[in-house]
Amino acid sequence: MVSTENIVKTNVERPVFPFTAIIGQEEMKLALILNVIDPRIGGVMIMGDRGTGKSTTIRAVADLLPEIEVVAGDAFNSSLTDFELMSEDVKSVVVSNGKLEAASKKVPMIDLPLGATEDRVCGTIDIEKALTEGIKAFEPGLLAKANRGILYVDEVNLLDDHLVDILLDSAASGWNTVEREGISIRHPARFVLVGSGNPEEGELRPQLLDRFGMHAEIRTVRDPETRVQIVEQRSNFDSDPETALNDTRAAQDALKTKILEAQDRLPSVELSLELRVKISQVCGTLDVDGLRGDIVTNRAAKAYAAYNERTTVTVEDIENVITLCLRHRLRKDPLESIDSGEKVLKVFNKVFEIEN
Repeated sequence: MVSTENIVKTNVERPVFPFTAIIGQEEMKLALILNVIDPRIGGVMIMGDRGTGKSTTIRAVADLLPEIEVVAGDAFNSSLTDFELMSEDVKSVVVSNGKLEAASKKVPMIDLPLGATEDRVCGTIDIEKALTEGIKAFEPGLLAKANRGILYVDEVNLLDDHLVDILLDSAASGWNTVEREGISIRHPARFVLVGSGNPEEGELRPQLLDRFGMHAEIRTVRDPETRVQIVEQRSNFDSDPETALNDTRAAQDALKTKILEAQDRLPSVELSLELRVKISQVCGTLDVDGLRGDIVTNRAAKAYAAYNERTTVTVEDIENVITLCLRHRLRKDPLESIDSGEKVLKVFNKVFEIEN
């Protein structure tokens, strides 16, 4: 007879395919890592063929991240020290020198289903408390749960435009404001927004696409040997996940440490005025609307330099991120296809006077 206690213990956590074991798709992996290092980049939109590992990679990067310290029992994953990451209740306790209990938890990875309503995303009045206790209380939505974590929307190009707008507003500002049914509440919602989709099912409108910090394109691997390697690796993981995780533990720990060190190094990274002017010159030459392209490229270049253990941004750092930051901002007509990156690099080489 099998003990139910053992079943519960062995299935508490579902094994996640390790990030360092993913073969290829370097553009997508880089975009995700840079957004984890600096969430202010504004998230990443990943477009690619079916079955190319988009969802697997996104879940893997969430599992890779170290645990965060939160206020115990707080629905918003509030920080104990950073006011920008505290709910109003926690902030008032800190200001009045009250005591807070700390707890550790994994970085939240929230999946937003296509059928989600605005109430479920933003939060709404707690009906149960209203009926049983006669009080107005707020029931946090998915944006509250995603604070200090990753919010993932699969097939974001099929999501209602209104909801996409709400997500992008919160991701950009780091806050969610709810005004409804006599409730007025504002809570932190700083998360890495990751959207994925299949271009065959349609693109996002240019106005919404522009608000994603980065845009990564992935393609099906054509090399037969690489395809066999990917299939074998996945089969080995499915048949014996524990061994597969043990084999990659050292690489996972090394990458985790590298990301943490990059986050600590980021505030001291400098980007010279000369390079900032040239970045803006590239954006101007490409006729990029607004200033988001300039801002995101600056932030991404700094994050890339920090990730590569430097405190000064180089031309190579900019070259490695500028396509990710600008390619989706060139589209003026919704019927146009997104630039593969050739146009961006051509202008970059001209402005930075790099010979091909």
